[in-house]
Amino acid sequence: MTSGALPGRARVLVLSGATATGKTDLALALAERWPFDIVSADAAQVFRGMDVGTAKPSSTVLARVPHRLVDIRDPHESYSAAAFCHDARRAIDDIIARGRLPLVVGGTLFYIRALIGGLSELPQADSALRASILEEARARGWAAMHAELARADPVLAGRIEPGDRQRLQRAVEIYRLTGRPPSAVMAGARPRPLAHPYVHVGLFHPRRDILHDRIARRFRDMVGGGLLEEVARIRRDPRVRADSVSMRTVGYRQAWQHLDGVLGRDAFVEAAAAATRQLAKRQLTWLRHTPGVVWLDASHPRRLETMSTYIGHRVSIAPEESSETG
Repeated sequence: MTSGALPGRARVLVLSGATATGKTDLALALAERWPFDIVSADAAQVFRGMDVGTAKPSSTVLARVPHRLVDIRDPHESYSAAAFCHDARRAIDDIIARGRLPLVVGGTLFYIRALIGGLSELPQADSALRASILEEARARGWAAMHAELARADPVLAGRIEPGDRQRLQRAVEIYRLTGRPPSAVMAGARPRPLAHPYVHVGLFHPRRDILHDRIARRFRDMVGGGLLEEVARIRRDPRVRADSVSMRTVGYRQAWQHLDGVLGRDAFVEAAAAATRQLAKRQLTWLRHTPGVVWLDASHPRRLETMSTYIGHRVSIAPEESSETG
């Protein structure tokens, strides 16, 4: 392991990495050895019924090793980094209060960075206003909403693409709630970092070609495991749309297009695999620019033993609490 970790003992272990690097399997193995409770940092696994395409642990696994922040929203609902920070901090505090240790696991690195470094304390989301903005955008188009933001806050509008609907919607919401440029509101708000000492381990695969092969096989397994049937079932809920937050997830977005007849089956599979490769690249870039990451080779045959040794040295666990010590 290549360490960039902060000195001292940690109370929280964060495990992240690119998709298909084996985060979930490693986390489950660690939870079997150490007194960890898992807190999911996966923006798609929060949604009920989205199981196949998110590689969500099975009900049997979830019963054996409970996960916080899994299956807490319906697919028509929204979820955000701010909501994740609020929920994850409550879960972490509760786990520590019960004498156990939080293991934050997932590939939504924006969520993880927000949890660690904190988000600016902005106005709380207004569900009625948010719904109104969404309906207005459907009627006028997102380009018109972007133009509104550009008039109010050209600096922030220059950093948000018109197609980035979630960030654009939030920016317009802040402007309408406060009457001030969102960038000015953000500049005046102070982030609140994670209150507990932590270590952050990042899984990486040294060979991109092997990672890409793992991604392709994993997605083929998802299709064979019923991904299209899962999306078809979700689509039957009239509250779920193609632009719902849940359906922007890689794999689900392309499956929706296939079921709409926009993509043929082969094109759907290739588009989803290509989007997943791009996601893995972005995840790795995020990790490389995140301070304090401890790197672990996901292909190493003794990665579990390496992690266990590291935990023994760096995480605040009394010896009698761990099955490692007999």
